[in-house]
Amino acid sequence: MMTVLIMFWEFFKIGLFSVGGGPATLPYLMDLTEKFDWFTMKELTDMIAISESTPGPLGVNMATYAGFTTLGIFGGLVSTIGLIVPSIIVIILVAKFLANFSKNKYVKAVFWGLRPAVTALIAVAVLQVWKASLFTVEGSSYIPEWGPIILGVAAFGLMQIPKLKKGHPVWWLLAAAAVGMLLRF
Repeated sequence: MMTVLIMFWEFFKIGLFSVGGGPATLPYLMDLTEKFDWFTMKELTDMIAISESTPGPLGVNMATYAGFTTLGIFGGLVSTIGLIVPSIIVIILVAKFLANFSKNKYVKAVFWGLRPAVTALIAVAVLQVWKASLFTVEGSSYIPEWGPIILGVAAFGLMQIPKLKKGHPVWWLLAAAAVGMLLRF
């Protein structure tokens, strides 16, 4: 029972402080890998891949997945509810006082200041996921995983070709998944 309450509280905090959407939840989820044994950094990179390729908001998908891997279906519900409750509260409060917020110079200043902070949070998360996805850590050294690096560079290069650029993102995801499976086996 204590794990359920802790999980709700942790995801409540993530939902409250991850201003900027799903990618802004990444640093907090990475912090959870150090605080609890709910999931590892490698499992987190898998969560990101799965959450990005399934319909719905990234943060909610990752919260559901993290809760599910820890406590099953009930854990998925607890973590998801914990993540979205702060947003519901904030939306209700903002809607109630919307007229005052939209013209208030202090509120505008706060949001202006939040933008670079959110950008930094997302950049740090991207770098950490990049390291976890493309390198294996042995002791204090990083050993490159050449298959994913070559695949990433090739995909980026192909996406720069104008005719291929028009392709639907789903096809890119499916092609990358197929190549990844071929490289793994």
